[in-house]
Amino acid sequence: QVQLVESGGGLVQAGGSQRLSCAASGGTFSGFAMGWFRQAPGKEQEFVAAITWRGYTYYKDSVKGRFTISRDNAKNTGYLQMNSLKPEDTAVYYCAANTAGYIGDYANRYNYWGQGTQVTVSS
Repeated sequence: QVQLVESGGGLVQAGGSQRLSCAASGGTFSGFAMGWFRQAPGKEQEFVAAITWRGYTYYKDSVKGRFTISRDNAKNTGYLQMNSLKPEDTAVYYCAANTAGYIGDYANRYNYWGQGTQVTVSS
């Protein structure tokens, strides 16, 4: 059974940076496409970014140029580097993965999910 565990959340000031990690176990990580989603209080879950096993990426428009998704297949870990953070980036961030190579924004296409990590950006 594939398990995903996020880490790296916390409180950061607006304009600051934070890096989230997603550690995978129980499967062949290099065969997964991986994505990040987020959910703010009172709002629906939304797609943030995704990456194929080869490193091809796709981003939500509002995070382009500020966020960078990456992965280290040797370490079975994915990352989301977040720069120039804004208060509206405050949310619980979830790591997700799928074995189909899908890197779009439909959450139901992702087979595996982490438990989430809170990111709070203060103004």
